[in-house]
Amino acid sequence: VQLVESGGGPVQAEDSLRLSCATSGITFSRYAMGWFRQAPGKEREFVGGIDYTGTTDYADSVKGRFTISRENAKNTVYLQMDSLKPEDTAVYNCAARVLVVSRDYNRYNYWGQGTQVTVSS
Repeated sequence: VQLVESGGGPVQAEDSLRLSCATSGITFSRYAMGWFRQAPGKEREFVGGIDYTGTTDYADSVKGRFTISRENAKNTVYLQMDSLKPEDTAVYNCAARVLVVSRDYNRYNYWGQGTQVTVSS
């Protein structure tokens, strides 16, 4: 199983960025995909997720600014981040678990290596 994130980088506040997470080795259409992030010195936190039906869930801190979508034909999930803020700076990871989203990162079976997002003011 592989999850590979891409699309991170340095941006300015209020910019947009789209992260991708390409998967292989799982029956993607049967998996929920979560996005988590971890800033230096802070705990990993739930950003959002999308279940196997396409239903999404978001942390309050990103609701209205971030959008998660999935493309089952490409075994890929996306995190569209708009109106970025410096406090969004973190390493972003995607993760996979069967069927439904969980906000608890311990409930995910597979993880990507992460991609750095740095937002400057």
